[in-house]
Amino acid sequence: MERQWRKQRERKAFLALADGTVFHGYGFGCPVDGTGEAVFNTGMTGYQEILSDPSYAGQFVALTTAEVGNYGCCEADMESRGVFLNALVIQELNRASNYRAEEELEDFLIRHGKPGIAGVDTRALTLHLREHGAQKAFLHVSDEELSEEAAVERARAWEGLDGKDYASIVSTTASYRWNDSGKHRVVVYDFGVKYNILRNLAESGAQVTVVPSRTPALEVLAMEPDGVFLSNGPADPSAVKYAIDNIRVLLGQVPLMGICLGHQLLGLACGAKCGRLKFGHHGCNHPVKNVLTGEVAISSQNHNYALSDLPEELELTHINLNDNSCEGLRHKTLPAFSVQFHPEAAPGPRDAQKLFDQFIQMMEK
Repeated sequence: MERQWRKQRERKAFLALADGTVFHGYGFGCPVDGTGEAVFNTGMTGYQEILSDPSYAGQFVALTTAEVGNYGCCEADMESRGVFLNALVIQELNRASNYRAEEELEDFLIRHGKPGIAGVDTRALTLHLREHGAQKAFLHVSDEELSEEAAVERARAWEGLDGKDYASIVSTTASYRWNDSGKHRVVVYDFGVKYNILRNLAESGAQVTVVPSRTPALEVLAMEPDGVFLSNGPADPSAVKYAIDNIRVLLGQVPLMGICLGHQLLGLACGAKCGRLKFGHHGCNHPVKNVLTGEVAISSQNHNYALSDLPEELELTHINLNDNSCEGLRHKTLPAFSVQFHPEAAPGPRDAQKLFDQFIQMMEK
């Protein structure tokens, strides 16, 4: 086993950014090359939940915590049906030593067909992305002979995530019932939903049905829901035009709650603008402030875009204390609100979980 571990570290690999910067390390996981958007996640734990978060589709996720793999992977920690990010970038790959571990991180990535690169100076990479912004990138971990210059050109040639609808890629293809009991019927639009959102809704007293991202609003209303939930999801919200149109139909017909991509889509449906952040918010330690109450919460976040220029009918409810960007809103006259962060966490703190109760109270009114 020790010899196999040493041999693995001989798999030379590198990450090439579109600006020409190259970071070296060794490959692990599935030995396949590919493109993606390089971002960094500031969480200290929760790598399996990050790997299985559909919001990371199309991205190379660099973890700022130095030691990864220590507690292995297990089925109970999955947050979706699969792994949607394009690659994992870490500093030190460790073996699992945990009673819950069912497989090594290495084996988990291989089983899901995803590559990883370890041995990278992730602190330097993070500082570079903070300074220059999230970037298109190419990861070389295969046996193909490829120069760094050629890899940089492949990164530059990739189409990127702007203007791309990834929600329909990660969404379920068929409706399904999450749980069979609950006082309130809630329909969840799956733009990349995490399982812990569904758990939280169920625990709050909702009977949850999940529908594909492209489900027409009239079809949802025909289900006679007490509320509609707009889930998280990946890539550019402005590209998910069908969802924006559906939300416009739902507004005023049924209570709405959105998070992450769902928050952005609700804002766009009401006339707000949405633009790209320099390097996004990714991690489970981001402070947000409720500007209506003054309450501060530490939140889990994963997004590259943010709303701005809210129209008159929307009220700002939360801001990000790192950059003052919009983190929450509510409609002034209609039953609808949303937050940019993830109140369900997984991974992350549970400071904002009571927002699910707020949704239940809205339906009861």
